[in-house]
Amino acid sequence: QVQLVESGGGSVQAGGSLRLSCAPSEVSIRDYCMAWFRRPPGGEREGVATIASDGSTNYADSVKGRFTISRDNAQNILYLQMNSLKPDDTAMYYCATKRTFGGICLGLGDYTYRYWGQGTQVTVSL
Repeated sequence: QVQLVESGGGSVQAGGSLRLSCAPSEVSIRDYCMAWFRRPPGGEREGVATIASDGSTNYADSVKGRFTISRDNAQNILYLQMNSLKPDDTAMYYCATKRTFGGICLGLGDYTYRYWGQGTQVTVSL
């Protein structure tokens, strides 16, 4: 059973930065699509960013230019660098992964990930 452990959440003021990490256990992420999702308070889950095994990325319009998803296949870690944070970014953030042919990702509207983390809270205040 693959487990995903997120870390790096916290409370920051608007304009600040955080870096989230996600470390899968018992699987090499090399052939896996990996993604970050978030669920704001009282809101729906939404895709934030995806990264395929070849490093190609996709971002939600709301975070483009501010967030960067990256992966270190050698260290088996997924990251989400979040800059210029806004109160609207307040949410529980989850990493997710699934093995796909060629390690491709199907887009932010794809929620069919086999493995999900427990989430890490990000709170942005004015």
